[in-house]
Amino acid sequence: MKKEKNQKSSSIDQKQDTNKENEKTDENLDIENQQEEKNDPKEEIKEPTPEEKIIELEDKVARTFAEMENQRRRFEKEKEDAFEYGGYSFAKEALNLIDNLDRSKQVLESDDKLKETDALKKILDHLDILKKDLISIFEKNNIKPIDSLNKKLDPNFHQAMIEIEDDTKEPGTIIQEIQKGFTIKDRLLRPSLVGVSKKVIKKEEKTNEIKENKENK
Repeated sequence: MKKEKNQKSSSIDQKQDTNKENEKTDENLDIENQQEEKNDPKEEIKEPTPEEKIIELEDKVARTFAEMENQRRRFEKEKEDAFEYGGYSFAKEALNLIDNLDRSKQVLESDDKLKETDALKKILDHLDILKKDLISIFEKNNIKPIDSLNKKLDPNFHQAMIEIEDDTKEPGTIIQEIQKGFTIKDRLLRPSLVGVSKKVIKKEEKTNEIKENKENK
């Protein structure tokens, strides 16, 4: 029994000794940390002065007002475009009416049974009146036809479909209008499809061109 008591007391003493040693090491670490902080003090964060805070706030307010003004201008521009060109798609589709009138005239004029008859003349007159009325309505809504004949080819308004030999005109002059183009205000609604003049090529030049093409192939 005495031995057991002695063993218990010794184990308790050992635990107490280890706890004391741990406490000492913790104390030593705290002391070392405090010494390190004294030796290497952290930089103090400076509080901005009232004047600096006012300058910063004024800068933020100015930027906010600038962003609001930019947004307002963008909104105004989008609103103007919607008002000015809101009917762009409808206008483009409506041009098919003029195209169909022109096609109808061509079909009637090429009909041998109707040629040189009073009925044909009356029909063609009515179709011309309808076309003029349509163009007049378009012009009131700032949709205008593009003048093309005898003008120089302009890629912004014309699309060349064919070249026609003609020495009486300068090369690149529009001498045929296949389909009329239109603008809406300052925008192109659709380009004019045209035929342009080119220099007449003589027979000798043509044969040389054909030979060159064959050799290149």
